[in-house]
Amino acid sequence: MKLSFYLSTFLASFALAKSPKVTLSSFKNQLTPFQYFEDTDVVLTTDPFQGFVFVSKDAGTTWDKAEGDAIQGEAIAAFTSPADNDVAVVLGRGTNHWITRDRAKHWHKFESELSPARALPLSFHASDSKKIILNTGFGRETQALYTDDGFKTVQPLREKALRCMWAKEKPNFTTGNKDQDKDRTLCLVAGQLSWRANAQRMLISDDYFENEEEPGLDDGRPQRGVVNMVSSSRYLVAARRSEATSEMALYSSQDSIKWNRAMFSQQKLEADGFTVMESTNYSIQVDIMVTPNSPFQRSPMGMLYTSNYNGTYFTKSEEYTNRNLLGFVDFEKIQSIQGITLSNIVSNGDDVLEIGAAKEVVSRITFNDGRDYQPLNADGKDLHLHSFTEIRNQGRVFSSKAPGLVMGVGNTGKYLREYEEGDLWVSQDAGVNWYRGLEGAHKYEFGDQGSILVAVYDEEPTNELTYSLDFGKNWESVQLGDLDVRAALLTTIPDSTSLKFLLSGIAPRGTDDQYSVYSIDFGALDMRQCKKKDFETWYAREDKGEPQCIMGHTQSFKRRKQDADCVIDKEGEEPEPDNKSKTCPCTEEDYECDFNFVRSKDGKRECKPVTGLLPPAGACKNQDDTYMGSSGYRLIPGNTCSTANEKDAKDALVERPCNSADNTPNGEIVSVVTHFSTDSFREYYYLEDSMKGSKGKNETIVMTTADRQLWVTHDHGKTWKEELKGEEVVAIYANRYESDNVYFITPSDTVYYSTDRAKKIEQFYAPSLPNTARLAVLKFHPMNQNWLIWTGCSDFFNKKCDPEAYVSLKNGLEETWTPLKKSVGTCEFMYQEGRNDEENLVYCVHQETEKRELISSSDWFAHQDVVFEDMLNFATMSEFVVIARREEEDRAFLKLDSSVDAKTFAHARFPPNFNVPHESAYTVLDSSTHAIFLHVTVNDALEQEYGTILKSNSNGTSYITSLPGVNRNREGYVDFEKTLGIEGAAVANVVGNLDDVNKGASKKLKTMITHNDGADWDVITPPKDDGERKYECDDSSLEKCSLHIHGYTERKNAADTYSSPTAIGLMMGVGNVGEYLGPKQDADTFISSDGGVSWRTAAKGQYMWEFGDQGSIIVIVEELSPTRTLSYSKDEGATWEDYEFWDEDMEVSDISTVPSDGSTKFILWGKDTGSKGRAMTIHLDFSGMYDGLCEYDDNDPNDPASDYYLWTPKHPMQDTNCLFGHEAEYHRKKLDRNCYNGPKVERLHSKGRDCECTRRDFECAYNYERLKDGTCKLVGEQLDPMQVCRDDPERVEYFQNTPYRRIPMDTCKGGKEMELTGSPQPCPGKGEEFQKKHGISGVALFFAIVLPIAAAAGIGYYVWKRFEGNFGRIQLGGGGGGSFDTSSPWLSYPVMAISAVVAGLMAVPMVVGSVVRSISERFGRGGYREVRPYRSRSSFATRRGNYASVGADESDLLGEDSEDEA
Repeated sequence: MKLSFYLSTFLASFALAKSPKVTLSSFKNQLTPFQYFEDTDVVLTTDPFQGFVFVSKDAGTTWDKAEGDAIQGEAIAAFTSPADNDVAVVLGRGTNHWITRDRAKHWHKFESELSPARALPLSFHASDSKKIILNTGFGRETQALYTDDGFKTVQPLREKALRCMWAKEKPNFTTGNKDQDKDRTLCLVAGQLSWRANAQRMLISDDYFENEEEPGLDDGRPQRGVVNMVSSSRYLVAARRSEATSEMALYSSQDSIKWNRAMFSQQKLEADGFTVMESTNYSIQVDIMVTPNSPFQRSPMGMLYTSNYNGTYFTKSEEYTNRNLLGFVDFEKIQSIQGITLSNIVSNGDDVLEIGAAKEVVSRITFNDGRDYQPLNADGKDLHLHSFTEIRNQGRVFSSKAPGLVMGVGNTGKYLREYEEGDLWVSQDAGVNWYRGLEGAHKYEFGDQGSILVAVYDEEPTNELTYSLDFGKNWESVQLGDLDVRAALLTTIPDSTSLKFLLSGIAPRGTDDQYSVYSIDFGALDMRQCKKKDFETWYAREDKGEPQCIMGHTQSFKRRKQDADCVIDKEGEEPEPDNKSKTCPCTEEDYECDFNFVRSKDGKRECKPVTGLLPPAGACKNQDDTYMGSSGYRLIPGNTCSTANEKDAKDALVERPCNSADNTPNGEIVSVVTHFSTDSFREYYYLEDSMKGSKGKNETIVMTTADRQLWVTHDHGKTWKEELKGEEVVAIYANRYESDNVYFITPSDTVYYSTDRAKKIEQFYAPSLPNTARLAVLKFHPMNQNWLIWTGCSDFFNKKCDPEAYVSLKNGLEETWTPLKKSVGTCEFMYQEGRNDEENLVYCVHQETEKRELISSSDWFAHQDVVFEDMLNFATMSEFVVIARREEEDRAFLKLDSSVDAKTFAHARFPPNFNVPHESAYTVLDSSTHAIFLHVTVNDALEQEYGTILKSNSNGTSYITSLPGVNRNREGYVDFEKTLGIEGAAVANVVGNLDDVNKGASKKLKTMITHNDGADWDVITPPKDDGERKYECDDSSLEKCSLHIHGYTERKNAADTYSSPTAIGLMMGVGNVGEYLGPKQDADTFISSDGGVSWRTAAKGQYMWEFGDQGSIIVIVEELSPTRTLSYSKDEGATWEDYEFWDEDMEVSDISTVPSDGSTKFILWGKDTGSKGRAMTIHLDFSGMYDGLCEYDDNDPNDPASDYYLWTPKHPMQDTNCLFGHEAEYHRKKLDRNCYNGPKVERLHSKGRDCECTRRDFECAYNYERLKDGTCKLVGEQLDPMQVCRDDPERVEYFQNTPYRRIPMDTCKGGKEMELTGSPQPCPGKGEEFQKKHGISGVALFFAIVLPIAAAAGIGYYVWKRFEGNFGRIQLGGGGGGSFDTSSPWLSYPVMAISAVVAGLMAVPMVVGSVVRSISERFGRGGYREVRPYRSRSSFATRRGNYASVGADESDLLGEDSEDEA
């Protein structure tokens, strides 16, 4: 059959004797890399532009379209099965796909509901080629499918699956159970209540998710935030990230059941910063990027670590490895030979880190799996070779299955030069010695087990191919034709045993068919087949003809002699090691340093401990005891050397003293007092390591005293160290997106900073002095932690200074500041995870005239847009951007606009009966439940301030009244607070005597609580008694006798919230029982353990409190009186014990613990009551009081042995456990268990079943208000529902009016679906469009994201070489950078194809490119005194919150128009 899309021409059946045959096939478009059916001449490739699949059954000599007309025009990528060389799958652009089970002779069509996933869409079972998983969908609509019969049938596997895979995806992996090996699957799925990356879970199933379980990662406990998982040889590897940090955790498993957290001595893992390398059957190797957030990260380097046998403990094997920004590392194991690796390192790594010097890359080789490295030798000179960071071909870089033969492009000299300056070099002794094969850079390939080496010039177009038959000593050439082509790929079958090769290239411009594919067949040389005499025994390492040991044994192969005039011609038969291997006795060379040990630098090269050693569990009960611990050495993983006596082995355990071990005290509370030479503290911030548990060692606090001196502790206040002595620090800015980063502002332009939790403090110079306009000096980017916005003034002492903003993309280093704008109120990065924002989008409030405008720019204000011309301020909160602007007709009035994409804004509609003559201030309270809670001031008279809380719909444009008469103070802060950790619960204080207050009377406050996100509010049922006697009020009426709690407006420290995000259900407050809230000095302290439904008295009088160890301990201390005693409870306040923390009285001003409330350590802040009145801290450690770590099994929560039970919150007015349309179950510790929680317990066990809808699942719709009987009454004129059609001619439908709307976070199904009383109707003339659209909800429309698809023109060679994910790259998360947008299908599917070609061969970068933007990040307390402490809800949020950021020190009070409050 003649095909119009290619032309075949025989070019080289030349009359010349012994010349390979060359055949040209021409194609119109770029093809995906070639896919071989293993050990055969059958090859697949696709044209993703036209959707064609091409098949060659003779190694590329001829090509045909794949049979079956339906496949043409839809194909995107082809994948051959690694388990069966008859099977391949072709994925289509949409929902049609095809499989062949007979090497492309016939194709069977199958379908999916969604299009294939854009990365790693297929998972093949390693033992059963009929079992394949297909991952489909994108964004929030995803589904995994599976087949166990080769896609004769397709079954659903898991909804909301981001990726699923077979546990046995690699042949070497086993669960240890044959049945589990057959069917076990793992899926990465979205969180139960959130799509954010930090909520993602890894699940396992043995019955295709009829049943599922979540494996324990930390101490057997499931962990959220698993961002990806991969299979690597005999290991499964998962990566997890936490909130407010770029740090990540790596977990490995040898059976998918037991998981171990990878422990790296002296190094941490960071997002976008580590790569899982090509692993072996005995260890995992990971390259960790050195300071990935350094300003010089454009020149990335790494540290190479190697694990022990079970993948738990990693030791450093090489420093300053060469990496690129895509995560690829210059590292390759020489194929077939154990222990030999070629890698590139940066010889001037220190200079690159410190001053940004250009990298000087040098090549190194190891023969003992990384214990020692040495230079490559080329006739006595150091040789350096280009590797994976500049990969130029398909497959491996240096080696193949050809024993001992290695090739590479590079140069001799001091360091590696540009690729075009390199030559082709060859080694025939596995890299020990090298010689020049060809001058100039070439692509190269091995064939016929190394007896044929092929190369093509790679510096410019060529029409010539070069080859060698004697290991590169002599070379011949063959003409390709008349046209010069730019070589793209040179390849052969993966095991390099064939005589046939494929070369692809780009033809000159103007040629009809731009893409050329050459088949080169060396069978035409007509050489004889090698016989036994043509082979020799080749030892992988030898010295003077004697075999040497590698990894504890000798290795040898049968290899064709260099000068033999024959070809092996045994396609598919890979060379195997012979049986002459001998075990060697162990020597020093066979050992490396064990975990937490490093080589000494005194010349002795002994392995010395880095930190205190951790003794085994149960050891070291007394300080005088000893224990058997590591000698400091371990046998290199995979090494097989032998010792005559195990006790004499270098890695044998040795006796160590307990007094030098790093262990925890037992039995008692530990308190440590520290005095300071000042009378008070200015501010402090916790820099919490969110990857640590309650006994985590890195509990860093940075603090300034009243005299502006900086102090730091890394052990939670046990020891303090003064830093920057003599330097005044006027403010501390902790990066809420990266808890490692903190900045210390001085009165000058000198800024001190740290990127490692204040272990090392450096400095940069700001572009101006800090501003004195009470604006945040620094703003941080949610994803790029080196991006800073600085707001300063040229004259620090000029109170009228004009604030100006600058941006730095290199963490403030000199000459990296770019001016943004002068006369600014605030500037802020607007990027948000999950929103289609440009990462460099900036909003600034700008004022040069009477009117203040909101401007935006995506190019640092080289160009700008005016978003609003006359506004006051804006707030960003969760997915919303809220703008307060002035009314055009009367600038004394305010209006509100909001947006969910930071681009398109809509005016907020307030309830018609909400008549406020002068909207003087807005306070944005919360939006964590997909609705904005907004406080609108109704009365702003001095001491009589109050307002109404309005609640929006899911896009922030339509508001209903949630609670009127809510108390606020003069500054605009509101008595409103969400209950952390529980859906939809909140507490607010209202003015109980509104009529009197409006006439000038003082406010009388009452406390109200909601359990359904503001739809209903009730007073709080009081305790029956105060522990001694009943309360003296009329308990017949809750209106006259309820519990009232002092709120946000009265707090001395705004961080002392009622609740904790990790102590689920626990709440504390100071207040009284009665008709109204009484004076604070007469209040008592109350506690609730069921989310505020019921309360009891915790203590008589006012107490401060802190929750510790996720609620397993509560500490309270008197607030007003000098004391030396505190009280604590280990049973949620059921009982209390007293503890005398000092032998003198102390005036306690605050009590604190880590922001997550996950530690057993606390600090008391205050001063002594003696004559000196010195400031002091008391470190308290309760860890010694517990018997051990709590037992936790998320998969069997009802196990009597478990230390936890399942608790379900409920609405007090409902008989069922349904809340927001579902039953949520949370893990809580049993009160009688004396254990500590330790690593974060994922409290939410399950979302449970969705309930039938009832009235409490709905709130009143816009234009309606709730009556006392629960019904919703129309309060304004009936709106014309068709008006939306008249306003928008493109609109397809409108909704009939309904009194009810579903609470945004509600998931109920069936029952009384009251919002459906307003059904959708087609707009006039839109009937056909309505039918097509029917079923799409309004919410879905508001949150639809349109992804632009890049044009396919000009893809060419540059694209395939550089696109993200090239050569097997697997991302753990998103991002990572690259030259092109891989979201476009014409680019993403070729990425998948390349991944399939080299799966398991190359480095597996595990990176996360996007920073999780969390609303629950909390860092510390206090504030810059010149900038009022906790002026904003966002400042409050840095310690406790659900309140999202407007800025570290800026107001969320949209409406306060004063000189000092921009």
